[in-house]
Amino acid sequence: MNEGYIPILFMLALATAFCVVVVILSRLVGKRQDSSEKLMAYECGNIPTGNARQRFPIKFYIIAMLFIVFDIEAMFLYPWAVIYKSLKLFGLIEMVLFVGILLIGFIYIWKKGALEWGSRNI
Repeated sequence: MNEGYIPILFMLALATAFCVVVVILSRLVGKRQDSSEKLMAYECGNIPTGNARQRFPIKFYIIAMLFIVFDIEAMFLYPWAVIYKSLKLFGLIEMVLFVGILLIGFIYIWKKGALEWGSRNI
């Protein structure tokens, strides 16, 4: 075996042993008193109501995906703004194309009604 891996294996064994010891000690030393409040699902301080298996409307997931798309757009705009002077005209044209494509997508989802919470279908 290569001697370079021995410290890594030693550290892995030490970390695993530490985790196992901490879990066992917490089981042995810690108090365990179950109550109805501790066994309740955590809902940001609200008492849970209804069925946990209820279905969410598809619009919830569509809005979540749209948020991620436009959040990633903002993530690309920041580095571009930092190095804008070194990119010159090429960087400007590329960013105009990027924002333009996203704007076309935004107009498309707006026309389809994905941003409306009414009864209109997508």
